[in-house]
Amino acid sequence: MQNAVLVLQDGKCFLGKSVGKKGKCIGEVCFTTSTTGYQHTITDPSFADQIITFTFPHIGSIGINNKDNEGEKIFASGVIMRELSPASHPSSYISLNDWLEKNDVVGISGVDTRALTRHLRKYGSQNGIICSLTCPLACDTGIYNDQATRVIEDLLGELNKYNPKRGIRIINKVSLNNNFKNDPNAKYKVVAVDFGVKASIVTRLIELGCAIELIKPERGCAQKILNMDPDGIVLSNGPGDPQEIGESIMPEIEVVIKSKIPILGICMGHQLLAITLGAKTIKMHTGHRGSNHPVYNVSSGKVEITSQNHGFFVDSASLPSNVKITHISLFDNSIEGIMMKNYPVFSVQYHPEKAPGTHDSHYLFRHFINNIELYKKKSA
Repeated sequence: MQNAVLVLQDGKCFLGKSVGKKGKCIGEVCFTTSTTGYQHTITDPSFADQIITFTFPHIGSIGINNKDNEGEKIFASGVIMRELSPASHPSSYISLNDWLEKNDVVGISGVDTRALTRHLRKYGSQNGIICSLTCPLACDTGIYNDQATRVIEDLLGELNKYNPKRGIRIINKVSLNNNFKNDPNAKYKVVAVDFGVKASIVTRLIELGCAIELIKPERGCAQKILNMDPDGIVLSNGPGDPQEIGESIMPEIEVVIKSKIPILGICMGHQLLAITLGAKTIKMHTGHRGSNHPVYNVSSGKVEITSQNHGFFVDSASLPSNVKITHISLFDNSIEGIMMKNYPVFSVQYHPEKAPGTHDSHYLFRHFINNIELYKKKSA
């Protein structure tokens, strides 16, 4: 029985089966091409207020384990999948469906995700709403009944009233708690400005000898960072519109850049760094989301297969002369990395920590550590 419906803002509808919590969810409908790592994806804070479409046809086969969460809870608004598979992996402690229900996340399965993805690619990302139903909306021939018309009209009305958080307000709800263990003998002290940092970023830095302290992005945070006397600073990933968030945080980033402390920006951090330096960001037609995106390294000439999750890109025409482009997308030639010519500051649009994804870009964390080493020698 088709007991759930997805309605897009342009009126396009998809019927399916209810997954997770029974009810409604609303958000920007996007799609990811990752073939693995659905638990990482659903708990990634960067997906806050978004409904995730999984293009891989079978989701749920390994269930949910205790180690693959990227945030302290689920921040995605909802999930869309072709087929919900039963859990069969020995590391699983709960099925995907039960986990979604336990965490009050609404989803829909049985959707033709290929048709949905093609629709989004043609008409662009848009808001949508998933609603579980008490009775089917269509007869056996697929024709909507009278009730369907009323339900869809009501859902479209809700969509038209939807006003998502895009600025600094959305950042306030995705911060990661300091619930990780730092090595008391860590060699480097790193402050991460937490726009919605993934747990895997913290893990990679700790593995390289860093003690991590998270700090909330707010007015006056730059002075707090400098008072902590860090060896390096990370501007993390996170959700929202970088242009709107930048209005609040640009003065703080400008202060830490001038301190000459090494800085690494990742995803949202990359965009905010570029905005602070005078560049502009532009909303993408559908965004880059997946773990199989090829990126060209300008200096080495090598191609990296990367993990990505962003809906905005930095406008290359707006970059100032003191900024060098280091990485380029082989999908659409958009900027994937930059560095300052006169400061130990660089950033990438993609996720070098993988989770999910390859290890191709782990060297970027080592490059950040090398910058820290040079900074410590100069400061000694």
